[in-house]
Amino acid sequence: MTNTHKGFKTLLLILFCFGTSSAFSQTDSLRISFKDAEKLFLENNLSLLAQRYNVNATQALVQQAGLWDNPVLSTDQNITDNSKKFFYHNGNMGQVFVQLSQLIRTAGKRGKQIRVAEDGTKIQQAAFNDLMRNLRYNLQLDFAQAANLIAQRQVYTTEITSATALVNATDKAYQAGNTSLKDLVRLKALLFNLQNELVENERQLNDLETELKTILAVKETQFIIPQIKPAPEDLVLNPATLAEQAKNTRADYRLNQYTLLQNQDNLTLQKALAKPDVNIGASYDQNSSYAPHYVGLQISVPLPLLNRNQGNIKSAQLAAQSQEYIVKNVELQVTNQVYNAVQQYRLSEQLLDKNQTDFYERYDQIFNAMLKSFQQRQISLPEFVDFFDSYKETKIKILQLQLNLQKSIADLNYAVGTTVIPAQ
Repeated sequence: MTNTHKGFKTLLLILFCFGTSSAFSQTDSLRISFKDAEKLFLENNLSLLAQRYNVNATQALVQQAGLWDNPVLSTDQNITDNSKKFFYHNGNMGQVFVQLSQLIRTAGKRGKQIRVAEDGTKIQQAAFNDLMRNLRYNLQLDFAQAANLIAQRQVYTTEITSATALVNATDKAYQAGNTSLKDLVRLKALLFNLQNELVENERQLNDLETELKTILAVKETQFIIPQIKPAPEDLVLNPATLAEQAKNTRADYRLNQYTLLQNQDNLTLQKALAKPDVNIGASYDQNSSYAPHYVGLQISVPLPLLNRNQGNIKSAQLAAQSQEYIVKNVELQVTNQVYNAVQQYRLSEQLLDKNQTDFYERYDQIFNAMLKSFQQRQISLPEFVDFFDSYKETKIKILQLQLNLQKSIADLNYAVGTTVIPAQ
């Protein structure tokens, strides 16, 4: 690759970074805490709004399950007879038959149907809560990662500013014959790598901004700037207590419990459906019976000789037994996830204790001292470049540790199914 081509590519990267930064500066900035972001999420998220309608739809099914069957009215009349008159009903002439019947469900079938429908409402409500739990988890992760990438952008911007000044100064020194081309190329390569990493950082940040805008349903022109505070220190967590708490708060666990309850109630309903219902009715017959104007009482009951709902009962039994094992398996998963989340949080907290934070802050002072020493030619270029890379990697690692701590908080809240550690 020629020097001209390298220079052109570097120029494009500089222009891209400048254009990206300018675009962000011109966009409406939304500085927001996680608490306020969560409020926006609950009010505006379209997925939650859609799921709410599913809950309301199942509530309507509860009402439907409690309705009585409609009475049945039937009639039979003569159209014509030997008189060759149509619909002739005069005195004792003609025939009219009217029947009114009502189905009476036995064995408490209607009440059992209501319970199955109510279980369905609980399942949909749990599904709504689980969707909210998952979306909130994604929001917390995206929120923390966006803040992390914005902080990384500042690291790259600071280093690019320093590296650009060094390149300009070294280029002048090279033109004056006071330094070598090798040193100039080494610094330009360092600057190019920083610019390239900044471009990749901006790509990732742009993707996260898109996700956050979708979750929060804010304007596409806004640039979200998450405001995150340090996590609380010396927090005592009891994994056994949290695991028990998770069984009451985890929406996915409750959903499986409600599914088991619905299967059990459905088994009870299927057994009740094996019992015959009674059809009661009254009839009026004008002329076709043994006496004119006959009024009779009708009672009909199907005989459960061939179909006693055996297949549906067996299917409901097996479905309930299967769901019992599913609930036990989910319970094990919940417990293990909570224990793992507590352990991950403790590890992240240990890696970011106060002594290490103080060291990271002093590292900035060391960087400024090393930059000054290089400018005064007290250290060599290779030494400075090595420290420059080490400084960048350390700063990025610090930010990654902070992100890992925020992620462990999100994982813990997600595992328990409630806010154990408030997002800062």
